[in-house]
Amino acid sequence: MAEINGVRRSRTAGGVLVAATVATGLMAGTFYVFACAVMPALARSDDRVYVDVMRDINEVIENAVFLPVFLGALVLAGLAGWQSRRAPGRWWVWAGATAYALAFLVTVAGNVPLNDALARPGDPAALRERFEDPWLAWNAVRAAL
Repeated sequence: MAEINGVRRSRTAGGVLVAATVATGLMAGTFYVFACAVMPALARSDDRVYVDVMRDINEVIENAVFLPVFLGALVLAGLAGWQSRRAPGRWWVWAGATAYALAFLVTVAGNVPLNDALARPGDPAALRERFEDPWLAWNAVRAAL
């Protein structure tokens, strides 16, 4: 046990907070890269290319590297918040955990259903029309969080 400002704290609590910070940082970076580079580049593409590339991205992102970080950030942030419940500065930890939980919910309730709709057969122009603006808006929200 370590003592910080009179509060006893296990060494694992610091490790969990670091892991949560790294995982949520990786996710924030993912959302940011989509906002700053991926989506603006795709906006230059014709409808068929846009839909095909987004479908490919949505398929390949579900992998053994991304999914543990996406889900793990949520678990680690919550655990870090619980471990910090008596520590000074705990409100910052809880604010970060809450922000990531909200970004996770935006992804699951906003972006993923749009991704699923884009995967269905249809005219590329119509699919893109229903997908692009809402997806960009939800991505901006989760990136800001």
